[in-house]
Amino acid sequence: MSDWHVPGFTSTGSKRPDALFGPPEDGPHSGLPDRMTRSAGCRVWDANGREYVDYAMALGAVALGYGHPAVTRAATAAVEAGVVGPLPPVLEEELAAALCRAIPWIEGVRFLKTGAEAVAAAVRLGRVHTARERVLGCGYHGWLDWCQGGATAGIPAATRGLYAELPFNDVARARAAIREAGDALAVVVIEPLVVEEPTREWLETLRSETARVGAVLVFDEIKTAFRLAIGGAAERYGVRPDLVVLGKALANGFPLAAVGGRADLMAAATRTWISSTLATEAVALAAARATLDVMKSERVCDHLHEVGTHLLHNLHNLHHLHPQVVSGVGGVAEMCFLHFASEALSRAVARECAGRGILFKRTAYNFVSLAHDEAVVDRTISVLDEVCGALGRS
Repeated sequence: MSDWHVPGFTSTGSKRPDALFGPPEDGPHSGLPDRMTRSAGCRVWDANGREYVDYAMALGAVALGYGHPAVTRAATAAVEAGVVGPLPPVLEEELAAALCRAIPWIEGVRFLKTGAEAVAAAVRLGRVHTARERVLGCGYHGWLDWCQGGATAGIPAATRGLYAELPFNDVARARAAIREAGDALAVVVIEPLVVEEPTREWLETLRSETARVGAVLVFDEIKTAFRLAIGGAAERYGVRPDLVVLGKALANGFPLAAVGGRADLMAAATRTWISSTLATEAVALAAARATLDVMKSERVCDHLHEVGTHLLHNLHNLHHLHPQVVSGVGGVAEMCFLHFASEALSRAVARECAGRGILFKRTAYNFVSLAHDEAVVDRTISVLDEVCGALGRS
């Protein structure tokens, strides 16, 4: 019996020590951070009081930096006002209206607590709107049954049979899959950026082919909204989906997600049942309202691009300097990572960086925030250079 009481060590799978640093059989986790006590800006402190510069940024859920004062003030005021009650808060409509102004192709919004819920809600809306069942997806859309494939245990075969994967950035196969599904296809849901940027041809093919067969196109912008731009990849690349899913940085770390889109599609929410007791708790809504204000007033996405570009260029330099350790660079400026020559090397780099006070993910993605600046990035690159150099010589 283990000496911890959460099966799998933690309820968030990507925060497990194994996910961050590799399994303990590769070397003990002792001395590596496994649980934290606090965070501020772009830094976190572990249970032993050690400080780290962080690039996981709560798996991308924090774009302003931990504990941003404006968000903290708004959340604190919402706590003091009572958090929840028997009626929907005024903040719900205020935030929905603000999001529709900030992302003009959204005409209506429904709120939920997690990204997985919100993507499932988008798929439900698409199925109601089209009166169809089949779904094609590309990327990671959460843990719920509707989008699981492969060997995931506990998924009914009938549910699994309604979902199939689309390859990223493959125009010919996307067109063929959508046309083959034809009038049985309810929804195509994609992450518009998976490790690399999408081609405009791929996005435009998805847009035209879903329209052709009468299916609903959903962009899962949980990682990309409020990061590539307030309106995410749809804003950056100029291709408009029918529905969009927002999450993660929407409330700068407070639990909130949303599905939004065309008014006629969103009206389907009144013809099915999408509801959660805490979808309208006011703390996360207030945090999101404040986050959106800061995003606009401080031009946060411009900062993420500038600092992220500095990081990305330096990662490419590391690739050239240490090709025996670093085999490539993935992602875009705002969310990037290194490819390593082997799994063992990726684990070694993550562990050695942690030992030097840097939490740098060995897989997709590392995220910069408003709290990161070029000096922080330069220190990080210096540590990575030192670690990769030592590993390359060993």
